[in-house]
Amino acid sequence: MEAPNIVRREKSIPPPSTGGELVQVPAVQTEKLNNNMVAINNNTKTVTLASRRAPLPKPQWHPPWKLMRVISGHLGWVRCVDVDHTNEWFVTGSADRTIKIWDLATGTLRLSLTGHISTVRGVAVSDRHPYLFSCGEDKQVKCWDLEQNKVIRHYHGHLSAVYSLDIHPTLDILCSVGRDASCRVWDMRTKSCIHTLSGHTNTVSDVKTQATEPQIITASHDCTVRLWDIVAGKTRATLTNHKKSIRSLVLHQHSTHSVVPALTTLNNGNVRGENLYRTYPGTMRLSTL
Repeated sequence: MEAPNIVRREKSIPPPSTGGELVQVPAVQTEKLNNNMVAINNNTKTVTLASRRAPLPKPQWHPPWKLMRVISGHLGWVRCVDVDHTNEWFVTGSADRTIKIWDLATGTLRLSLTGHISTVRGVAVSDRHPYLFSCGEDKQVKCWDLEQNKVIRHYHGHLSAVYSLDIHPTLDILCSVGRDASCRVWDMRTKSCIHTLSGHTNTVSDVKTQATEPQIITASHDCTVRLWDIVAGKTRATLTNHKKSIRSLVLHQHSTHSVVPALTTLNNGNVRGENLYRTYPGTMRLSTL
């Protein structure tokens, strides 16, 4: 018995239906005008302007840096340093619980201050008073009178180690941050705590103050940078671009009254390089590197 001939017919797949209408792709023409890219849609007669970012300035070349001097004297890790505004001396704090003042020109030791009972984590020299402020892992913030070379004020309130502090450039206030996840604003003369700025969820590693808004900026191990309202004692903005703990930050010194200085943050060896824009009264720009 012969097998029947089986004829297989392949079905053709029709193209997707468009509802009987022809879809016309608009022709887009791109032109360059005044360093900006202009996209012109010929069908809808619309013009789209896409501005380019300004090129980054090139750094000026300088001869390679050379090691000038190595200064020894501390018995532990040197955790902090600050330079006097007259450029005559500088101060260091160490894990050996001492604060040392050095001559900037010769590198010789001028003075050693003792009083902390644990590692000194932050020092700040006032450019308007003969005062030196220090903080450490003993939960203490101290004010030293450099004319008498002794402690004249203690600022009590931190619940754990204090990691950094900064002096306001125009007001008689002091800001300190630490492992208790808070930033405390102190009246320099009365020793009272004006604000306890809370909002971070982990150790606050660094704080910076400036005369323009935002006057207080903090960096934390919770991967955020917070900008604070010094009057209300609340957060103005939170920068969340970092993905690991932030250890340090610095403000750019060259700025006008309407521009927030550039903010550089360092976290675990990585330096951020993004521009972040925030809206404040007036025209302000904040960028992190």
